[in-house]
Amino acid sequence: MEPNRLTALDAARAIAAGRLSATDLMEACLARAAEREGVVHAFVHLDRGLARRAATRARPGPLSGLPFGVKDVLDTADMPTGYGSPIWAGHRPRGDSAVVAAARAAGAVIMGKTVTTEFATRNPGPTTNPHNPAHTPGGSSSGSAAAVADFMLPLAFGTQTAGSIIRPAAYCGVVGFKPSYGSLHRGGMKVCSEGLDTIGVMARSVADCGLAIGAMTGMPMDPEAKLSRPPRLGLSFGQAPEAAAPETVARLHEVAEAARRAGAEVVEFALPPALEEAAALHAHMMNMETRQALAWEWAVARAEISPVLRERLEWAEAQPAEKLLESRVAAKAARAAFLDATQGLDAILTPSAPAEAPEGLGYTGDATFNLLWTLLWGPNVTIPAGTGPKGLPLGVQLVGRIGEDAGLLATARWVQAAIG
Repeated sequence: MEPNRLTALDAARAIAAGRLSATDLMEACLARAAEREGVVHAFVHLDRGLARRAATRARPGPLSGLPFGVKDVLDTADMPTGYGSPIWAGHRPRGDSAVVAAARAAGAVIMGKTVTTEFATRNPGPTTNPHNPAHTPGGSSSGSAAAVADFMLPLAFGTQTAGSIIRPAAYCGVVGFKPSYGSLHRGGMKVCSEGLDTIGVMARSVADCGLAIGAMTGMPMDPEAKLSRPPRLGLSFGQAPEAAAPETVARLHEVAEAARRAGAEVVEFALPPALEEAAALHAHMMNMETRQALAWEWAVARAEISPVLRERLEWAEAQPAEKLLESRVAAKAARAAFLDATQGLDAILTPSAPAEAPEGLGYTGDATFNLLWTLLWGPNVTIPAGTGPKGLPLGVQLVGRIGEDAGLLATARWVQAAIG
């Protein structure tokens, strides 16, 4: 197998055993990027000389020698960080963001900066879906999802405020993991929503996500941990079941049935009213906090903000200040209600996105099946689950309880094995 097609865990083991060098792995990833970047446009900055030099200096550690993509809302000391906005074009941070520093300390080699939508909101960049370039890769972590899916690198950072890890990972057919809120420190990140923004990772296996998160946080995270028994899953279409396309509905039920055949108990999960109320206020929290975060840009460079973001910020500015407090109170109540309602469940099984990736690059997709689970602050993971009628990937999502990240990943690996 070509080195760039190895999972992160397999590549790490090959490097540790001396069967593969960090430089050979980087060369394979750079070669793939050279072959495909003209179509996929996953990177906003890729300095091949810098990547090669970094590979020769890879530190020992659990991620030693593994190429890592960095979403361009995370600061890097040796590469520009533009936050997907012309306002910040050419910006050179003095230091690394906390997560980039953690990845480097664990031995990862930063390969380049991946495309993000503007400030990780809606306005898209040029990235295409590697399965069909006429379709979006999703957003806002567009470049990270596409680069991992197209075998340009094994690991990449994403961030999520509504669905910006889970949805693009599902659209591109890879694994996306949003850990519990705050698991990866946001220092040096262009934060937009203080109460929602969460850093996570994308990879080509669930085990790779556990490897990366464990390496960067120091938390016990056996990437290949197995459940001691079949899981108990709650089946849910969230607060807007009507948004799911027929193929999404059918596939989720097929996955649930496969899990049952493998020994899992799958029960219908009735959404507590507190969760529906919080979901209805998600837009207030997200947009009003983003308006606060972009106060400087709004004051001095408003003309360089895209029309779609300006519209959202104008809407946020027009809302009563009390609405933000109301949304925060509702989110807190929803978290408590979710913990009560999921006693005895290992995870919620739910769609990752309404359907396959939409056609066109002007719209990165609908976060309906992500926003509720994001505001609950627990871990979310999407795993590939076949393809839809247009031949593009579908994913299913598993949602866990705050702090139960390792257990959720083990459950995801179990479900993935059950569906084959």
